[in-house]
Amino acid sequence: MHRDLQEVLIPEDKLQARVAELAAEISRDYKGRCVTLIGVLKGCVLFLSDLLQNMNIETNVDFMMLSSYSGAQSTGVVRTILDLKQNIEGKDVLIVEDIVDSGLTMGYMMKNLATRQPRSLEICTLLDKTVCRKTSVPIKYPGFVIPDKFVVGYGLDYNELYRNLPYIGVLKRSALKEEGK
Repeated sequence: MHRDLQEVLIPEDKLQARVAELAAEISRDYKGRCVTLIGVLKGCVLFLSDLLQNMNIETNVDFMMLSSYSGAQSTGVVRTILDLKQNIEGKDVLIVEDIVDSGLTMGYMMKNLATRQPRSLEICTLLDKTVCRKTSVPIKYPGFVIPDKFVVGYGLDYNELYRNLPYIGVLKRSALKEEGK
């Protein structure tokens, strides 16, 4: 376990088993169709990669980057940093996200993408912090429901660190630096 972590919340073997289950469920639901996976950068990269490797259907991949965080705090303002490269009109679209907590960013993204008239639009998230929800978002494929703890690893970061950990861990308070200091 990394020295900056308080605990390992979800070990690597449980992560990989759940990702395989999600991939099988998605593959069943989209059998015979091509699904466009939209990864939300940067946190989704490891999850999306493993999900893709476990799927047995035709897929198309694109990315978006949205921001509403500064360090460990949400600013409450969602900004689009990188938009899709392809047109999703008439396509089956599945958003692949690392974590949904307040739901504000995902709610914004759902409204934004719905205006582009996809055939279907669903959400798959690795981590779901339901206790932090400020707005309702329809998560069709949740990986794990987690408590209100600051987590890192398996793509999730704090100030761009810890993404490479193969598990989900809870960051120690002492590792969370005060902004501006």
